[in-house]
Amino acid sequence: MQRISNGAVGVARGAAMLFSAFEDNGPMWTQEGPRVERKQVRFSAPFLAPPVVHVSISMWDIDGASNQRADISSDKVSEVGFEIVFRTWGDTRVARIRAEWLAIGPLRHEDDFDL
Repeated sequence: MQRISNGAVGVARGAAMLFSAFEDNGPMWTQEGPRVERKQVRFSAPFLAPPVVHVSISMWDIDGASNQRADISSDKVSEVGFEIVFRTWGDTRVARIRAEWLAIGPLRHEDDFDL
């Protein structure tokens, strides 16, 4: 659990199209086996410490003729941003993925001061 000790809590949210592999015959659409795509996200303003980040799939376009396998997560979370990580494996063919994210963490408060 992340405990936020002051009253200044920031909430940031956004969406990102991770890829559109069917348009350019990218590996998520044309290849098999383990595959990964990463997308860098930068917050509009920095947090005081790394926030808690939740990532989910908001749109998926996956071939129905094969197994539908997907894993999405956040990685390398810092005060200024993070990476969205999407993985698939086996014979899954992924045409497009859009992710939504939510970050909650501490902000500097006007009463904060440095010693």
